[in-house]
Amino acid sequence: MGYKKRSSFGGIAVLVVVVASLLYVYFSATFEREVPAIHIENNGYWNLKKPLEITIDDASGIKEYKITLKTQTDIVTLSHEQFMTPQTKIHLEVKAPRTLYRTKDEFVEIVVEATDFSKWNLLNGNATAKSAKLTLDKRKPQLSIVKNSYKISKGGSALVIFKVKDENLDELYILGNNDKHFKPQPFYKEGYYISLLAWPVKDRTFKATVIAKDKAGNISKAYVPLYLKHKDYRLSKIKLSDKFLKGKIADLAEEFVETEGVDEKLEQFKIINEDVRAKNEKLIHEITSKVADDELLSSFKVRKMYPLKNAKVVAYFGDHRKYYYDGEFISEAYHLGLDLASNAMAEIKPQNGGEVVYSDYNGLYGNMPIINHGLGLYTLYGHCSSVKVNQGDIVTKGEAIANTGKSGYAMGDHLHFGVLVQGIEVRPQEWMDKQWIKLNITDVIKSAKNIIDRN
Repeated sequence: MGYKKRSSFGGIAVLVVVVASLLYVYFSATFEREVPAIHIENNGYWNLKKPLEITIDDASGIKEYKITLKTQTDIVTLSHEQFMTPQTKIHLEVKAPRTLYRTKDEFVEIVVEATDFSKWNLLNGNATAKSAKLTLDKRKPQLSIVKNSYKISKGGSALVIFKVKDENLDELYILGNNDKHFKPQPFYKEGYYISLLAWPVKDRTFKATVIAKDKAGNISKAYVPLYLKHKDYRLSKIKLSDKFLKGKIADLAEEFVETEGVDEKLEQFKIINEDVRAKNEKLIHEITSKVADDELLSSFKVRKMYPLKNAKVVAYFGDHRKYYYDGEFISEAYHLGLDLASNAMAEIKPQNGGEVVYSDYNGLYGNMPIINHGLGLYTLYGHCSSVKVNQGDIVTKGEAIANTGKSGYAMGDHLHFGVLVQGIEVRPQEWMDKQWIKLNITDVIKSAKNIIDRN
Protein backbone atom coordinates (compact mmCIF):
# COMPACT_ATOMS: atom_id res chain seq x y z
CA MET A 1 0.00 0.00 0.00
CA GLY A 2 2.81 2.44 0.88
CA TYR A 3 4.60 1.59 -2.34
CA LYS A 4 1.53 2.45 -4.40
CA LYS A 5 1.22 5.84 -2.65
CA ARG A 6 4.88 6.67 -3.33
CA SER A 7 4.42 5.61 -6.98
CA SER A 8 1.35 7.83 -7.31
CA PHE A 9 3.12 10.84 -5.75
CA GLY A 10 6.07 10.21 -8.08
CA GLY A 11 3.84 10.21 -11.13
CA ILE A 12 2.21 13.46 -10.10
CA ALA A 13 5.62 15.00 -9.51
CA VAL A 14 6.78 13.98 -12.97
CA LEU A 15 3.59 15.37 -14.48
CA VAL A 16 4.07 18.64 -12.63
CA VAL A 17 7.65 18.88 -13.88
CA VAL A 18 6.55 18.14 -17.44
CA VAL A 19 3.76 20.73 -17.30
CA ALA A 20 6.07 23.31 -15.73
CA SER A 21 8.67 22.60 -18.40
CA LEU A 22 6.08 23.01 -21.14
CA LEU A 23 4.83 26.25 -19.58
CA TYR A 24 8.42 27.50 -19.32
CA VAL A 25 9.06 26.69 -22.98
CA TYR A 26 5.76 28.25 -24.01
CA PHE A 27 6.20 31.51 -22.14
CA SER A 28 10.00 31.85 -22.01
CA ALA A 29 11.64 34.51 -24.17
CA THR A 30 14.29 31.93 -24.99
CA PHE A 31 11.68 29.95 -26.90
CA GLU A 32 9.83 32.90 -28.50
CA ARG A 33 8.02 31.95 -31.70
CA GLU A 34 7.87 35.25 -33.59
CA VAL A 35 9.73 35.20 -36.91
CA PRO A 36 12.08 38.12 -37.66
CA ALA A 37 10.37 41.20 -39.10
CA ILE A 38 11.81 42.18 -42.49
CA HIS A 39 11.17 45.54 -44.13
CA ILE A 40 12.42 46.35 -47.64
CA GLU A 41 12.11 50.11 -48.21
CA ASN A 42 10.80 50.50 -51.76
CA ASN A 43 7.88 51.65 -53.88
CA GLY A 44 8.33 49.00 -56.54
CA TYR A 45 10.98 50.92 -58.52
CA TRP A 46 14.79 51.03 -58.41
CA ASN A 47 17.18 53.34 -60.28
CA LEU A 48 20.24 51.38 -59.00
CA LYS A 49 21.90 54.62 -57.85
CA LYS A 50 20.32 54.71 -54.43
CA PRO A 51 21.06 51.69 -52.19
CA LEU A 52 18.13 49.58 -51.08
CA GLU A 53 17.40 50.09 -47.40
CA ILE A 54 16.54 46.87 -45.56
CA THR A 55 15.70 46.53 -41.88
CA ILE A 56 15.49 43.25 -39.91
CA ASP A 57 14.12 43.19 -36.34
CA ASP A 58 13.77 40.34 -33.86
CA ALA A 59 13.19 40.18 -30.10
CA SER A 60 15.50 37.21 -29.46
CA GLY A 61 18.15 38.56 -31.81
CA ILE A 62 19.09 37.84 -35.42
CA LYS A 63 21.42 34.91 -35.96
CA GLU A 64 21.79 34.97 -39.73
CA TYR A 65 20.52 36.81 -42.78
CA LYS A 66 20.99 36.47 -46.52
CA ILE A 67 20.04 38.86 -49.33
CA THR A 68 19.72 37.50 -52.84
CA LEU A 69 19.16 39.20 -56.19
CA LYS A 70 17.25 37.25 -58.84
CA THR A 71 17.24 38.23 -62.51
CA GLN A 72 15.90 36.33 -65.49
CA THR A 73 19.27 34.63 -66.00
CA ASP A 74 21.11 34.72 -62.69
CA ILE A 75 20.93 34.53 -58.91
CA VAL A 76 23.45 36.67 -57.00
CA THR A 77 24.08 36.88 -53.26
CA LEU A 78 24.32 40.55 -52.36
CA SER A 79 24.97 40.11 -48.64
CA HIS A 80 25.23 37.21 -46.19
CA GLU A 81 26.16 37.38 -42.51
CA GLN A 82 26.13 35.12 -39.43
CA PHE A 83 26.40 36.47 -35.89
CA MET A 84 27.92 34.96 -32.74
CA THR A 85 25.87 37.27 -30.52
CA PRO A 86 22.20 38.22 -31.05
CA GLN A 87 21.49 41.39 -33.10
CA THR A 88 18.06 42.76 -32.22
CA LYS A 89 18.01 45.15 -35.17
CA ILE A 90 19.98 45.37 -38.39
CA HIS A 91 19.77 48.22 -40.90
CA LEU A 92 21.40 47.56 -44.26
CA GLU A 93 22.07 49.70 -47.33
CA VAL A 94 22.48 47.28 -50.18
CA LYS A 95 24.13 48.60 -53.33
CA ALA A 96 23.37 47.28 -56.78
CA PRO A 97 26.12 45.09 -58.29
CA ARG A 98 27.90 46.57 -61.30
CA THR A 99 26.64 43.78 -63.54
CA LEU A 100 23.09 44.97 -62.99
CA TYR A 101 23.80 48.27 -64.76
CA ARG A 102 24.29 46.32 -68.00
CA THR A 103 21.19 44.19 -67.72
CA LYS A 104 18.31 44.61 -70.10
CA ASP A 105 15.87 43.04 -67.66
CA GLU A 106 12.86 45.16 -66.86
CA PHE A 107 12.30 43.52 -63.45
CA VAL A 108 14.42 42.01 -60.69
CA GLU A 109 13.53 40.33 -57.41
CA ILE A 110 15.17 40.91 -54.04
CA VAL A 111 14.85 38.05 -51.51
CA VAL A 112 15.73 38.56 -47.84
CA GLU A 113 16.03 35.51 -45.54
CA ALA A 114 16.57 35.71 -41.78
CA THR A 115 16.87 33.33 -38.80
CA ASP A 116 16.80 34.30 -35.11
CA PHE A 117 18.47 32.99 -31.93
CA SER A 118 15.27 31.51 -30.46
CA LYS A 119 15.40 27.91 -29.17
CA TRP A 120 12.07 27.24 -30.79
CA ASN A 121 11.70 24.81 -33.65
CA LEU A 122 13.93 22.13 -32.11
CA LEU A 123 16.57 24.74 -31.21
CA ASN A 124 16.86 25.81 -34.88
CA GLY A 125 15.16 29.18 -34.33
CA ASN A 126 12.46 30.98 -36.31
CA ALA A 127 13.19 31.49 -39.98
CA THR A 128 11.42 33.66 -42.53
CA ALA A 129 11.86 35.18 -45.98
CA LYS A 130 10.47 38.22 -47.76
CA SER A 131 10.79 39.28 -51.37
CA ALA A 132 10.20 42.42 -53.39
CA LYS A 133 9.76 42.63 -57.15
CA LEU A 134 11.29 45.85 -58.48
CA THR A 135 10.97 47.63 -61.81
CA LEU A 136 14.35 48.84 -63.03
CA ASP A 137 14.32 52.45 -64.22
CA LYS A 138 17.73 53.99 -64.89
CA ARG A 139 16.61 56.88 -67.12
CA LYS A 140 15.86 60.42 -66.01
CA PRO A 141 12.64 62.07 -67.24
CA GLN A 142 13.02 63.90 -70.57
CA LEU A 143 12.47 67.57 -69.80
CA SER A 144 12.67 70.73 -71.91
CA ILE A 145 11.37 74.30 -71.85
CA VAL A 146 9.09 75.04 -74.82
CA LYS A 147 8.39 78.74 -74.25
CA ASN A 148 8.35 81.29 -71.45
CA SER A 149 7.84 84.99 -70.85
CA TYR A 150 10.95 86.99 -71.70
CA LYS A 151 11.17 88.69 -68.32
CA ILE A 152 9.72 88.91 -64.85
CA SER A 153 9.66 91.99 -62.64
CA LYS A 154 10.10 92.04 -58.90
CA GLY A 155 6.62 91.60 -57.49
CA GLY A 156 5.39 90.50 -60.91
CA SER A 157 4.29 87.46 -62.91
CA ALA A 158 5.53 85.31 -65.80
CA LEU A 159 4.45 82.25 -67.76
CA VAL A 160 6.29 79.04 -68.68
CA ILE A 161 5.32 76.11 -70.90
CA PHE A 162 7.44 72.95 -70.94
CA LYS A 163 7.50 69.32 -72.03
CA VAL A 164 8.18 66.26 -69.90
CA LYS A 165 8.15 62.58 -70.80
CA ASP A 166 8.50 59.61 -68.46
CA GLU A 167 6.36 56.49 -68.13
CA ASN A 168 6.89 56.45 -64.37
CA LEU A 169 6.55 60.18 -63.66
CA ASP A 170 5.84 60.77 -59.98
CA GLU A 171 6.45 64.44 -59.08
CA LEU A 172 6.34 67.56 -61.24
CA TYR A 173 6.63 71.12 -59.98
CA ILE A 174 8.48 74.39 -60.47
CA LEU A 175 10.72 75.35 -57.59
CA GLY A 176 10.66 79.05 -56.80
CA ASN A 177 11.90 81.19 -53.94
CA ASN A 178 11.68 80.01 -50.32
CA ASP A 179 10.94 76.43 -51.42
CA LYS A 180 7.72 77.54 -53.12
CA HIS A 181 6.32 74.77 -55.34
CA PHE A 182 4.38 76.10 -58.33
CA LYS A 183 2.02 73.43 -59.65
CA PRO A 184 1.93 73.11 -63.45
CA GLN A 185 -1.24 72.20 -65.32
CA PRO A 186 -1.47 69.86 -68.34
CA PHE A 187 -1.51 71.99 -71.48
CA TYR A 188 -2.82 71.56 -75.04
CA LYS A 189 -1.39 68.09 -75.81
CA GLU A 190 -0.19 65.12 -73.80
CA GLY A 191 3.19 65.62 -72.17
CA TYR A 192 3.05 69.43 -72.12
CA TYR A 193 2.50 71.64 -69.08
CA ILE A 194 1.86 75.30 -68.31
CA SER A 195 2.26 77.42 -65.19
CA LEU A 196 2.20 81.01 -64.05
CA LEU A 197 5.13 82.12 -61.89
CA ALA A 198 5.37 84.89 -59.29
CA TRP A 199 8.31 86.84 -57.88
CA PRO A 200 7.40 87.79 -54.27
CA VAL A 201 7.77 91.51 -53.70
CA LYS A 202 9.74 90.95 -50.47
CA ASP A 203 12.46 88.89 -52.21
CA ARG A 204 15.59 90.50 -53.63
CA THR A 205 15.96 88.05 -56.52
CA PHE A 206 14.09 85.22 -58.22
CA LYS A 207 14.81 81.84 -59.75
CA ALA A 208 12.48 79.19 -61.15
CA THR A 209 13.49 75.61 -61.92
CA VAL A 210 11.26 72.87 -63.33
CA ILE A 211 11.71 69.64 -61.36
CA ALA A 212 10.59 66.27 -62.76
CA LYS A 213 11.04 63.16 -60.63
CA ASP A 214 10.04 59.60 -61.49
CA LYS A 215 9.01 56.78 -59.15
CA ALA A 216 12.51 55.32 -59.19
CA GLY A 217 13.97 58.59 -57.89
CA ASN A 218 15.53 59.82 -61.13
CA ILE A 219 15.42 63.63 -61.29
CA SER A 220 15.62 66.09 -64.18
CA LYS A 221 15.86 69.87 -63.79
CA ALA A 222 15.36 72.71 -66.26
CA TYR A 223 16.05 76.33 -65.39
CA VAL A 224 13.45 78.82 -66.67
CA PRO A 225 15.51 81.50 -68.50
CA LEU A 226 13.81 84.68 -67.34
CA TYR A 227 15.35 88.13 -67.52
CA LEU A 228 15.00 89.62 -64.05
CA LYS A 229 13.82 93.22 -63.95
CA HIS A 230 14.33 94.85 -60.58
CA LYS A 231 11.76 97.35 -59.45
CA ASP A 232 11.92 99.74 -56.52
CA TYR A 233 8.89 100.00 -54.29
CA ARG A 234 7.97 102.81 -51.98
CA LEU A 235 9.09 102.88 -48.37
CA SER A 236 6.59 104.79 -46.24
CA LYS A 237 7.35 106.02 -42.74
CA ILE A 238 4.03 106.54 -41.01
CA LYS A 239 3.56 108.40 -37.72
CA LEU A 240 0.87 106.89 -35.54
CA SER A 241 -1.45 109.46 -33.97
CA ASP A 242 -3.36 109.14 -30.71
CA LYS A 243 -6.55 109.87 -32.60
CA PHE A 244 -5.92 106.87 -34.90
CA LEU A 245 -4.97 104.58 -32.01
CA LYS A 246 -7.96 105.57 -29.87
CA GLY A 247 -10.31 105.49 -32.84
CA LYS A 248 -9.88 102.91 -35.58
CA ILE A 249 -7.46 100.65 -33.69
CA ALA A 250 -9.58 100.68 -30.54
CA ASP A 251 -12.62 99.70 -32.61
CA LEU A 252 -10.75 96.85 -34.30
CA ALA A 253 -9.32 95.67 -30.96
CA GLU A 254 -12.85 94.97 -29.74
CA GLU A 255 -13.39 92.72 -32.74
CA PHE A 256 -10.42 90.31 -32.61
CA VAL A 257 -9.74 87.57 -30.07
CA GLU A 258 -6.00 88.29 -30.40
CA THR A 259 -6.47 91.64 -28.61
CA GLU A 260 -8.75 90.43 -25.84
CA GLY A 261 -7.46 91.67 -22.49
CA VAL A 262 -4.96 94.04 -24.15
CA ASP A 263 -5.58 97.67 -23.17
CA GLU A 264 -2.34 99.38 -24.21
CA LYS A 265 -3.00 101.09 -27.57
CA LEU A 266 0.44 100.55 -29.15
CA GLU A 267 0.36 96.88 -28.22
CA GLN A 268 -3.11 96.61 -29.74
CA PHE A 269 -1.83 98.14 -32.96
CA LYS A 270 1.18 95.83 -33.09
CA ILE A 271 -0.97 92.72 -32.58
CA ILE A 272 -3.48 93.83 -35.21
CA ASN A 273 -0.83 94.86 -37.75
CA GLU A 274 1.23 91.70 -37.33
CA ASP A 275 -0.64 88.77 -35.76
CA VAL A 276 -4.13 89.45 -37.12
CA ARG A 277 -2.71 90.40 -40.52
CA ALA A 278 -0.66 87.18 -40.66
CA LYS A 279 -3.77 85.14 -39.81
CA ASN A 280 -5.83 86.88 -42.51
CA GLU A 281 -3.10 86.51 -45.13
CA LYS A 282 -2.59 82.84 -44.27
CA LEU A 283 -6.24 82.21 -45.10
CA ILE A 284 -5.88 84.11 -48.38
CA HIS A 285 -2.75 82.16 -49.34
CA GLU A 286 -4.39 78.81 -48.58
CA ILE A 287 -7.43 79.64 -50.70
CA THR A 288 -5.44 80.99 -53.66
CA SER A 289 -2.77 78.26 -53.77
CA LYS A 290 -5.03 75.69 -55.40
CA VAL A 291 -4.52 74.68 -59.06
CA ALA A 292 -6.50 72.19 -61.16
CA ASP A 293 -3.32 70.25 -61.97
CA ASP A 294 -5.20 67.26 -63.44
CA GLU A 295 -7.30 69.27 -65.91
CA LEU A 296 -6.05 69.78 -69.47
CA LEU A 297 -5.93 73.47 -70.33
CA SER A 298 -6.26 74.14 -74.06
CA SER A 299 -6.21 77.93 -73.84
CA PHE A 300 -6.11 80.74 -71.32
CA LYS A 301 -7.66 84.07 -72.20
CA VAL A 302 -7.61 86.95 -69.78
CA ARG A 303 -8.77 90.53 -70.32
CA LYS A 304 -7.16 93.52 -68.72
CA MET A 305 -8.41 93.93 -65.17
CA TYR A 306 -10.09 97.14 -64.12
CA PRO A 307 -12.84 96.33 -61.62
CA LEU A 308 -13.76 99.89 -60.64
CA LYS A 309 -14.90 102.41 -63.24
CA ASN A 310 -13.31 105.89 -63.19
CA ALA A 311 -11.28 104.98 -60.13
CA LYS A 312 -8.27 106.78 -58.74
CA VAL A 313 -5.29 104.97 -57.24
CA VAL A 314 -4.98 105.97 -53.57
CA ALA A 315 -2.36 103.42 -52.45
CA TYR A 316 0.10 101.36 -54.48
CA PHE A 317 1.10 97.70 -54.45
CA GLY A 318 4.36 96.82 -52.70
CA ASP A 319 4.38 99.81 -50.38
CA HIS A 320 6.64 98.91 -47.44
CA ARG A 321 5.08 100.65 -44.48
CA LYS A 322 6.98 101.32 -41.26
CA TYR A 323 5.05 102.70 -38.33
CA TYR A 324 6.47 105.04 -35.65
CA TYR A 325 5.18 106.59 -32.46
CA ASP A 326 7.04 109.53 -30.89
CA GLY A 327 10.01 108.67 -33.13
CA GLU A 328 10.15 105.03 -31.98
CA PHE A 329 9.70 102.18 -34.47
CA ILE A 330 6.61 100.11 -33.60
CA SER A 331 5.78 97.74 -36.47
CA GLU A 332 5.86 97.23 -40.25
CA ALA A 333 3.85 95.67 -43.07
CA TYR A 334 3.67 95.41 -46.86
CA HIS A 335 0.66 96.66 -48.79
CA LEU A 336 -0.03 93.76 -51.13
CA GLY A 337 -2.76 95.20 -53.30
CA LEU A 338 -3.80 98.29 -55.20
CA ASP A 339 -6.24 100.66 -53.49
CA LEU A 340 -8.79 102.19 -55.86
CA ALA A 341 -11.43 104.78 -54.98
CA SER A 342 -14.27 106.44 -56.88
CA ASN A 343 -17.76 107.09 -55.52
CA ALA A 344 -18.84 105.76 -52.14
CA MET A 345 -20.23 102.24 -52.36
CA ALA A 346 -19.36 102.06 -56.05
CA GLU A 347 -20.13 98.85 -57.94
CA ILE A 348 -17.22 96.42 -58.40
CA LYS A 349 -17.35 94.72 -61.81
CA PRO A 350 -14.46 92.35 -62.66
CA GLN A 351 -13.58 92.17 -66.37
CA ASN A 352 -12.84 88.43 -66.14
CA GLY A 353 -15.26 85.71 -65.14
CA GLY A 354 -14.54 82.83 -62.81
CA GLU A 355 -15.59 80.93 -59.71
CA VAL A 356 -16.14 82.66 -56.39
CA VAL A 357 -13.98 80.62 -53.98
CA TYR A 358 -14.47 82.84 -50.93
CA SER A 359 -17.06 85.39 -49.91
CA ASP A 360 -16.95 86.30 -46.26
CA TYR A 361 -15.45 88.63 -43.67
CA ASN A 362 -11.67 88.31 -43.24
CA GLY A 363 -10.39 90.54 -40.48
CA LEU A 364 -8.33 93.46 -41.77
CA TYR A 365 -9.61 92.85 -45.31
CA GLY A 366 -13.23 93.22 -44.23
CA ASN A 367 -15.89 91.78 -46.52
CA MET A 368 -13.82 90.03 -49.16
CA PRO A 369 -14.83 87.99 -52.21
CA ILE A 370 -12.12 86.07 -54.08
CA ILE A 371 -12.48 84.86 -57.68
CA ASN A 372 -10.57 81.99 -59.28
CA HIS A 373 -9.85 82.71 -62.96
CA GLY A 374 -7.98 79.45 -63.65
CA LEU A 375 -4.28 78.59 -64.02
CA GLY A 376 -3.67 79.59 -60.41
CA LEU A 377 -4.73 83.22 -61.04
CA TYR A 378 -7.00 84.82 -58.44
CA THR A 379 -8.39 88.30 -57.77
CA LEU A 380 -9.33 89.64 -54.34
CA TYR A 381 -11.69 92.49 -53.43
CA GLY A 382 -11.28 93.87 -49.91
CA HIS A 383 -13.14 96.34 -47.63
CA CYS A 384 -16.47 95.87 -49.42
CA SER A 385 -19.57 97.43 -47.89
CA SER A 386 -21.78 94.70 -49.35
CA VAL A 387 -21.18 91.52 -51.36
CA LYS A 388 -23.60 90.19 -53.98
CA VAL A 389 -22.03 86.75 -54.63
CA ASN A 390 -21.59 83.60 -52.58
CA GLN A 391 -18.91 80.95 -52.50
CA GLY A 392 -19.40 78.54 -55.40
CA ASP A 393 -21.04 81.11 -57.70
CA ILE A 394 -19.79 81.39 -61.28
CA VAL A 395 -19.53 85.05 -62.29
CA THR A 396 -19.29 86.44 -65.81
CA LYS A 397 -17.42 89.39 -67.30
CA GLY A 398 -18.77 92.74 -66.09
CA GLU A 399 -21.07 91.26 -63.46
CA ALA A 400 -21.39 93.36 -60.30
CA ILE A 401 -20.07 91.29 -57.41
CA ALA A 402 -19.88 93.84 -54.56
CA ASN A 403 -19.72 97.51 -53.57
CA THR A 404 -16.75 99.43 -52.26
CA GLY A 405 -16.67 100.33 -48.58
CA LYS A 406 -14.51 100.61 -45.49
CA SER A 407 -15.05 97.31 -43.68
CA GLY A 408 -12.02 95.91 -41.90
CA TYR A 409 -8.84 98.00 -41.63
CA ALA A 410 -9.87 100.89 -43.89
CA MET A 411 -10.04 104.60 -43.11
CA GLY A 412 -12.17 105.58 -46.09
CA ASP A 413 -14.39 104.07 -48.77
CA HIS A 414 -12.22 102.27 -51.34
CA LEU A 415 -11.45 98.91 -52.95
CA HIS A 416 -8.37 96.93 -52.02
CA PHE A 417 -7.75 95.08 -55.29
CA GLY A 418 -5.41 92.12 -55.04
CA VAL A 419 -4.08 89.74 -57.69
CA LEU A 420 -2.50 86.46 -56.64
CA VAL A 421 -0.65 83.70 -58.50
CA GLN A 422 -0.71 80.40 -56.63
CA GLY A 423 -0.89 82.11 -53.27
CA ILE A 424 1.61 84.89 -53.99
CA GLU A 425 0.50 88.52 -54.28
CA VAL A 426 1.63 90.15 -57.54
CA ARG A 427 1.42 93.61 -59.10
CA PRO A 428 -2.18 94.27 -60.21
CA GLN A 429 -0.84 96.92 -62.61
CA GLU A 430 0.58 94.21 -64.88
CA TRP A 431 -2.80 92.50 -65.19
CA MET A 432 -4.45 95.88 -65.83
CA ASP A 433 -2.16 96.43 -68.84
CA LYS A 434 -3.47 95.02 -72.14
CA GLN A 435 -0.02 95.14 -73.77
CA TRP A 436 1.64 93.35 -70.86
CA ILE A 437 -0.94 90.56 -71.04
CA LYS A 438 -0.39 90.20 -74.78
CA LEU A 439 3.41 90.00 -74.56
CA ASN A 440 3.69 87.87 -71.44
CA ILE A 441 0.64 85.62 -71.62
CA THR A 442 -1.24 85.56 -74.93
CA ASP A 443 1.77 85.61 -77.28
CA VAL A 444 3.67 83.04 -75.21
CA ILE A 445 0.76 80.60 -75.38
CA LYS A 446 0.28 81.18 -79.12
CA SER A 447 3.98 80.69 -79.85
CA ALA A 448 4.11 77.53 -77.69
CA LYS A 449 1.19 75.99 -79.56
CA ASN A 450 2.92 76.60 -82.89
CA ILE A 451 6.08 74.90 -81.58
CA ILE A 452 4.09 71.95 -80.22
CA ASP A 453 2.19 71.51 -83.49
CA ARG A 454 5.47 71.36 -85.44
CA ASN A 455 6.88 68.62 -83.19
